[in-house]
Amino acid sequence: MAQAARQFGMTEQGYLEGEQHSEIRHELIAGQAYAMAGAHKNHGRIVQNISSELYNHLQAPCECLTSDMKVKVEQDFFYPDVVIVCEEEDTPYYTASPILIVEVLSASTRKLDKTLKRVAYQSLPSLQEYVLMEQDVVEIEICRRATHWQAEYYYLGDEIYFASVDVRLIVEVLYARVDNEQMQTLNKSRAVNLEES
Repeated sequence: MAQAARQFGMTEQGYLEGEQHSEIRHELIAGQAYAMAGAHKNHGRIVQNISSELYNHLQAPCECLTSDMKVKVEQDFFYPDVVIVCEEEDTPYYTASPILIVEVLSASTRKLDKTLKRVAYQSLPSLQEYVLMEQDVVEIEICRRATHWQAEYYYLGDEIYFASVDVRLIVEVLYARVDNEQMQTLNKSRAVNLEES
């Protein structure tokens, strides 16, 4: 997430206006704007995979929005990697009523995504599922309102049911083309099996 703070005591209006003209995205936390860091290719691949899969299965009025859509929590604004929204809002630059949020973790974002953001997102009355996806290993953590936000973990070979949007997705598909050790091992094993058959 954050690189350097841009300004203390920034107003909501000032922040939103600034974001429309800024080449760099910023998250607003406790009145302070933080520049967003660049992402690894694996991060982008995972975001593309899960957003494509969700988009293809969603029914209107739900829609899948990626990392350019802000989520407002009280006076703070965050840029999740993937957001599902199912109700119309009058705010074109942010949502305050997501039903599902996905964050792809990295060494620099893991702590914030698992602490401050988790608490903030789970305070939203609309949110039903919060999904945390590792990029360096194949591991997906899902916290659901229906189970009092208790973490559930999914790995290679598993299928995940996203109750908020009534969609089943296979973990392996969500990590397609991701270059980490587990996916390399899986791909090598498949290549050997193809050669032997």
